[in-house]
Amino acid sequence: MKTNVVTLELVRSYYPSGTNGNIYAGGALVCHSIELPWKDNQHQVSCIPEGTYAIGRRFSSKFGWHLEVKGVPSRSNILIHPANDALHELKGCIAPVSQLSGAGKGVRSRLAMEKLCALLFPVLENKTTVMITIKSENHEPYTKILSPHPDLLQEVA
Repeated sequence: MKTNVVTLELVRSYYPSGTNGNIYAGGALVCHSIELPWKDNQHQVSCIPEGTYAIGRRFSSKFGWHLEVKGVPSRSNILIHPANDALHELKGCIAPVSQLSGAGKGVRSRLAMEKLCALLFPVLENKTTVMITIKSENHEPYTKILSPHPDLLQEVA
């Protein structure tokens, strides 16, 4: 029996005050992301290590339906949820954003989260495994990554 797997790719750029990234599905940009800076995987002050992790669906009263990154070494409750300022709103989680506005900062996070959930929830409901591969790559400085993917500006059904 063939196992269905969908893999996202998060390609990061690291800065002293935050980590910026691009999230791709099938090679197409879905949205950007913000995270805390890399601080050796320290609990609640660092982004998580690069690697490949499973993603699951999760509900909480604080965030409603969102995503959880599973199997992160020495970490738990690593979520993908809305936030626009990593240093003030994140404790190791990943926040999708529609547009990057600085190191660890972005705008229209809820819109980007809705797009990501609209893409992944049906896949997860079909019992398909969703993975995310996180890696770094040289990007242009964050000030040049300002245009959101055109689809992010459309209303999510």
